[in-house]
Amino acid sequence: MRTPEFWSDEATPLSTALSTLLAPLGWAYGLGGQLRASRTTPHHCKVPVICIGNLVAGGAGKTPVALDIGQRLTANGRCPHFLSRGYGGILPGPVKVDPDRHSATQVGDEALLLARIAPTWVSRDRVAGAIAAVNSGAGIVIMDDGFQNPTLAKDLSLLVVDGAYGFGNGHLLPAGPLREPIKAGLSRADGVIVIGEDGQNIARLVGDQVPLLSARLTPHLDAKALKGKNVLAFAGIGRPEKFFKSLEAAGCQLMACFGFADHHPYSHSEINDLLAKAEAAGAIAVTTAKDVVRLAPDQRGKVTVFEVDLTWEDEATLTALLDSVVSKAGAGQ
Repeated sequence: MRTPEFWSDEATPLSTALSTLLAPLGWAYGLGGQLRASRTTPHHCKVPVICIGNLVAGGAGKTPVALDIGQRLTANGRCPHFLSRGYGGILPGPVKVDPDRHSATQVGDEALLLARIAPTWVSRDRVAGAIAAVNSGAGIVIMDDGFQNPTLAKDLSLLVVDGAYGFGNGHLLPAGPLREPIKAGLSRADGVIVIGEDGQNIARLVGDQVPLLSARLTPHLDAKALKGKNVLAFAGIGRPEKFFKSLEAAGCQLMACFGFADHHPYSHSEINDLLAKAEAAGAIAVTTAKDVVRLAPDQRGKVTVFEVDLTWEDEATLTALLDSVVSKAGAGQ
C-alpha cells in the first residue's frame, strides 16, 4: 500500500477530518493488539533474539539496520540467522530462503536482501521460524520487524524511526500510521534508532527512557557515480519520495519520478514502459535494492540500483547494546 498523505504530521482541514473520522477504528485496532498481547505467552528461544522493529506502518529503515547488525555479528564470529514474515511473498514457511531458487513473489523482497548477508528464514509463524533457525545452527536470531508480535520473546528490541517522518500524525491505524501507542512502544524498547536528521523532535519525545542512537543512509561508493547523471527514478516502497530526495541529495538530475505501492509486484510491461521513458528522456532508470529483486531476471541488468550504506553517529552505544545480548549467546557461538 502507499502511505496515505493524511498520515503525516502536516495538519490540514481534510487530513484532520479523515483522522477524526477513522479514530474509532484506530481505538479498536489498539485494543485488539493489547488483548492479543495479554492472552499470549511468549516463546523463549534457546538463543538470543534481536528485534528490529518500528511503531509505524511504512518504510522507516528497518531492513538496512538489520543488515548492518547482521554484518557486525558475523564479523565478530557469531552465527546470526534472520527471521522475516516474508511480507509480499506467498510461502507461509518456515522456509530457508535460497536467493538462487526463490523469488520475491515466494518469500518477499526483504528476505532476499537479508539472505545476501546471513541465513534467512521466512515464517508467518514467528515461533516456528525461530525454532527452525535454531535447529539449523543459529547462534542469534535477528527479527526484521515483529516488534508488535507477542508470540516470540525478545532479548533486545530496537525501534527504527525515520527522522523526517517521525510518528506521523500520532494516530493509530487506520487514522494514522501507528501500530501501537508511542508510550506503550517505547516502554518495551531497549533503544531507538533515528535514521537521518531528527526533524520531528524525536529525541525530546524519547527523552531518557531508552538510549537514542542516530544513523544516516549514505550513497554506496558505486552509487556516487550517478552524480550529475540524468535519472528516471522509480520505487515501490513505503515512502517513494524519500528515495527521490536521496537521489537529489546525491547530485542526480531527476528527469522523472514514479512511485508505486510498497512491495509492488512489477509486471514485465511496466518495466519496459519505464525503460522506454528513460531512453526517450536520455536518462538512466534507477531504483532501490529492495525494488530490483522484484523485477524479472532479464530486466534487472537494464536498471541501475542506488545502493546505500548505514553510517552510525555513535557506534559505541550500538556496540554496548549488542554486547549485552551477544554475551548470552555463549562463547562457542
